[in-house]
This record gives sequence, C-alpha cells and structure tokens, in this order.
Amino acid sequence: MADRPIQIDVQKYLSGVDYPASKADLVGTAQGQGAPKEVVDALEGLPDREFDSPVQVTEGIGGS
Repeated sequence: MADRPIQIDVQKYLSGVDYPASKADLVGTAQGQGAPKEVVDALEGLPDREFDSPVQVTEGIGGS
C-alpha cells in the first residue's frame, strides 16, 4: 500500500458508509472491514465531527 495515497485505501474500507457519519462511525466501519493499522490511524486522526461525504473525509486526512 505504500505506493498509493492513503486516501484511496481509506475510501476502500469505507464502502457502504451512510453519510453524514461521525468519526466513530468511520473508524468502526473501517475496523469492521478489516482495514490495516495505517488506515485506522488516519481515520482516528480526523477531527471529532460529522462528515457529510467521502470528499470531506479525504480532505480531513490530508487530501484535496
């Protein structure tokens, strides 16, 4: 996974999330789908708020 941006991997493990979603919802979904530690860590680094879309999640973890 090191050759791909973490944002791509994060979205892979968030498939099926109903937005808006809280940080806790995102972390729980990723963990439930077997996300690796770096994906869970990226989500845990998000601000504690509601996210309205996958784009907001990507922006929150450093994408644009």
